[in-house]
Amino acid sequence: MSDELEKRLDTGMYGTPRINPDEQRKYLGTFRERCYLSMTVAEMKKKDNQETLQSVLPNYQGALILINGKLSESLQTTFISLVTKQQLDFRIVTDAQTADPESIGLLIVANEAVNEKVIDIEEKYPKTASTEETGKEKKPFWERFFR
Repeated sequence: MSDELEKRLDTGMYGTPRINPDEQRKYLGTFRERCYLSMTVAEMKKKDNQETLQSVLPNYQGALILINGKLSESLQTTFISLVTKQQLDFRIVTDAQTADPESIGLLIVANEAVNEKVIDIEEKYPKTASTEETGKEKKPFWERFFR
């Protein structure tokens, strides 16, 4: 009886115990196994990643988008508009979050475990090499020799 009474008192004083609280804190209140896609705060500021997210959002109909509530309002507004254009549900999470560049800023999650191996947007959807990234346009044969 005393163990049961002690558990009840602890629950009343401290709230219900959480499973893996550090993992839940890192992944905006959910578990890693429920994540489809993640973006850090630094990745959210890159225009290429915003365009990639916009192109892949239709693949995640029925998923929930979690946005870090500690982000700047302009960044939050940008991503909220992307999500609402696709008519997806989103939630802004402010519980024990930070806006450090390496902390998670956006997550696409499911209600149950999906166990995706790669969830980082830059790893899951790598950029293709364009002419700008490879060193501009190709020069004619003679211009390569005579500068």
